[in-house]
Amino acid sequence: MPLPPVILLDLDDTIVSFSASSRDFWREAYETYRAGFHTVSVESFLDAIQAAGNKFWKEPGRSFSGRMDLVWARREVVRSAFNRVGLRDKRLEIEIADYYTWEKEAAVAPLAGAVEALDALRKKGIRLALVSNGSSAFQRDKLSRFDLDRFFEITLIEGELGYGKPDPRIFRQALSQMGVPARDAWMVGDNLEADIAGAKRIGLFAVWNDYARIGLKEPVQEMPDLIINHLSDLLLTDRDL
Repeated sequence: MPLPPVILLDLDDTIVSFSASSRDFWREAYETYRAGFHTVSVESFLDAIQAAGNKFWKEPGRSFSGRMDLVWARREVVRSAFNRVGLRDKRLEIEIADYYTWEKEAAVAPLAGAVEALDALRKKGIRLALVSNGSSAFQRDKLSRFDLDRFFEITLIEGELGYGKPDPRIFRQALSQMGVPARDAWMVGDNLEADIAGAKRIGLFAVWNDYARIGLKEPVQEMPDLIINHLSDLLLTDRDL
């Protein structure tokens, strides 16, 4: 299976870690500020955070606003969690939320072999474009911190456009700016809805980066055309993955 002339790439959990950390940042936040929780156990707090987070990120409009301002989003999630467990401490809410945000961001790093894979793809003559959801500030910081800008001809970020994946506009804009039709490009990402379904709806070949090796456990809207576990697996496609 030959590689295409152009590859569109997601950023979080495709090139850099985001959800892939082994650290439990909410638990760490609780332990760091344990004295402020009084009789609320860590288990109660973590259950409340999960419930509050699920509710917050489920609503599409609020989810978009949250991606644009993660500091605000995490504070809202903690506020809701505190209400669930009966805590009333605005200062502690902010400290817990901001601990999570900045510790999680500091822990982001390129996934194993990802930078080397980008370099190898470029050396093969593959043209690369970054297509990322999230805020401009957070995503641009990652690109700068890990010197990733040099690999991409174009960078499209949800926070700079006002729309993101799976909206077909962002994929079409990427193809237009790269000057290729959908048949000459692949989309590679970890999110089955945003990256895979969104790409396939406009005719892109969609590669799912199953970095966590969870497999396809439930029916999905659109099946990926190819499943990899590391970005470097793209370099093996000529040998029939």
